[in-house]
Amino acid sequence: MEWDWESIGYNSCCLIAGLFVFQNGADLFIDHGEIIAQRAGVSETLVALLIAGSEWEELAVVVASILQNRSSIGLGNVVGSSISNILGAFALGLLLFPDHVVVFDRSSKIYAGALFLVTTIFTLLAYGGRLDFTGGIFFLVLFAIYLFSMGSAVYEGFLTAPQDDGDEETPDDAERPRLDISIYSATLQVPPSEASPLISPNSPPSQYRLVYHLAMFVVGLMALSLSGYVLSHSATTLAVDFHLNGTLVGMTILAFATTLPEKLHSTLEGVKGHSGMLVATTAGSNIFLLTLCLGVLFISQGEGEYSRELGDELLGFEVWTAWTCSLVLAIIVFMGGRRWMGPLLLGCYVAFIGSEFYIFKR
Repeated sequence: MEWDWESIGYNSCCLIAGLFVFQNGADLFIDHGEIIAQRAGVSETLVALLIAGSEWEELAVVVASILQNRSSIGLGNVVGSSISNILGAFALGLLLFPDHVVVFDRSSKIYAGALFLVTTIFTLLAYGGRLDFTGGIFFLVLFAIYLFSMGSAVYEGFLTAPQDDGDEETPDDAERPRLDISIYSATLQVPPSEASPLISPNSPPSQYRLVYHLAMFVVGLMALSLSGYVLSHSATTLAVDFHLNGTLVGMTILAFATTLPEKLHSTLEGVKGHSGMLVATTAGSNIFLLTLCLGVLFISQGEGEYSRELGDELLGFEVWTAWTCSLVLAIIVFMGGRRWMGPLLLGCYVAFIGSEFYIFKR
């Protein structure tokens, strides 16, 4: 078997460069989108669920794969990312957790239970042969139900919404007296009050700052779109060069690459001992993947045989692995985690990748 090494090298470089632009574009899109939503008066709960706890970058890859008629790449990426988030990102968080025993709060258990329910529905639809246009509509409805139910629970104070690290306060910070003064290189800034103006004489008008965030939001969206196209195209070409199925490449290489930020984020959350954020990020991301992303993917195929053929691209092994991962996450969250579980889950992920390439190669 002869391989085109020039094509492999070129597309591998495109994959790496596209991944770099992809993640920076996702940061711009999410960060500035959150600021714009908050200034527009959008509920903080809705902002947390739609922006902070979602996988918009994965949706960009799905849309790019659809536009290139390579939907199998997008399908593999969605399912593979849901597996990687638990066996890779969540496992790293457990491994680096400061305590040997990890205790999870009520919100974590609700998120884990919701993910297990969603993954069970996905598994039943897969084995019932309903991963088609009708199934796509069902996934979108399920996503709307998830937003409404979780949003209501957060609004009523029954559940904690995903937040950025900067919004959390450590016990030491809570006990330490706060002066509410921040010092920069050439400026002493005091938060606005009735005695101090909201806008200093030298600060630009607020509409210019909003225009800046809008511009950065658009730049992030364009970076996501273009890099998603590059990632999908380079992954497809590498699949052809290595004589592999597109779903396999999306399930392994692309899923591992696009979830690297989640692995880094979970590592930081584990080191800081934020068990709630560790679960909320993992479960929220997977629910987004298995509802909205799958819904868009299958609806885009339209009604017909091609939609069913796309669903048949998944192997029973992969469907059961995704379901088992959600079950393991729920058991760990409800029963309590241990640090040794991290290396065990990572070993399972290595075994999954190896099985995909050497046992179920297609």
